[in-house]
Amino acid sequence: MYTEEHYVSRNKLLSGYQLAKLHTFEAAARHRSFALAAGELALSPSAVSHRISALEEELGFKLFQRFHRKVVLTAEGQRIFWALKSSLEFINQEILEIKNQELSGSLTVYSRPSIAQCWLVPRLADFSRLHPQIDLNIMTGNENINLHGYGIDVTLYFDDKTPERLAIHPLMDEYMVPVCSPEYAEQHQLLGNPDNLQHCRLLHDRQAWGHDSETDEWQSWARQSGILIDGCQANMGFDRSDLAIIAAMNHAGVAIGRKNLVSKRLARNELVAPFPDKEVRCEQRYYLATLPNRQCPKIQAFIDWISAQAQLAS
Repeated sequence: MYTEEHYVSRNKLLSGYQLAKLHTFEAAARHRSFALAAGELALSPSAVSHRISALEEELGFKLFQRFHRKVVLTAEGQRIFWALKSSLEFINQEILEIKNQELSGSLTVYSRPSIAQCWLVPRLADFSRLHPQIDLNIMTGNENINLHGYGIDVTLYFDDKTPERLAIHPLMDEYMVPVCSPEYAEQHQLLGNPDNLQHCRLLHDRQAWGHDSETDEWQSWARQSGILIDGCQANMGFDRSDLAIIAAMNHAGVAIGRKNLVSKRLARNELVAPFPDKEVRCEQRYYLATLPNRQCPKIQAFIDWISAQAQLAS
């Protein structure tokens, strides 16, 4: 157990660090060069070296290995650099947030690619009409990204698990139904005949809910709908649901369609659902995630708007 003397000693050590030394170390670590750091900070290379040496003496361990023409971060230096870098980015985010407390400024949304392409982006004109002073930035990816230090305000996910230590905002449920082009359905006599799936190529999202989902979409649908799927059946995998849908529209096979993402294409007859009575509810659902301590007006405006859009789509 730590004693009171330990905490007093530690606090004295921490209070002895000077911001100038940390600033100098961050620049030197970022450039991997004392000379380049000196140019950025308007110091001489020897002054940079002196500050780093003083910081190393206070810390009690080396931050850099010094060679004739270069410096290299030690393992300890790398840890301190990333900790300092993350802290500075977080402080910068907070400063930007304070400056943009009203319904203005930039708002960055990170989304799964398929829902961004098929559902979110087609609706963004309405958000811009309601909030013309907010500049939206849309990023996409399949990773569950860490909101700390990335400048992301809101994430839009499709999963059955939610991240810890984040504020979660449920958005809408999803339903799976096989879809294909009208021509493909006619060619394989699929309308009302799910048994004929055994003669079709199955299209699917290999990362439907997590990496390496393989044919989990089809297996989940088949299990709930009472249809037998041959594990050796011809298939084609993608890392995005919308790519499987585009392949289906171009007669490559039958895809698992997510109802919220394919409803417009079904309405336009670009796709057909040959077994409409075999629609099943996904265990996964769409939800938003935000940092609990960043509930500013522009973030709340986006949450309120997208929640209303989800209700209209239901």
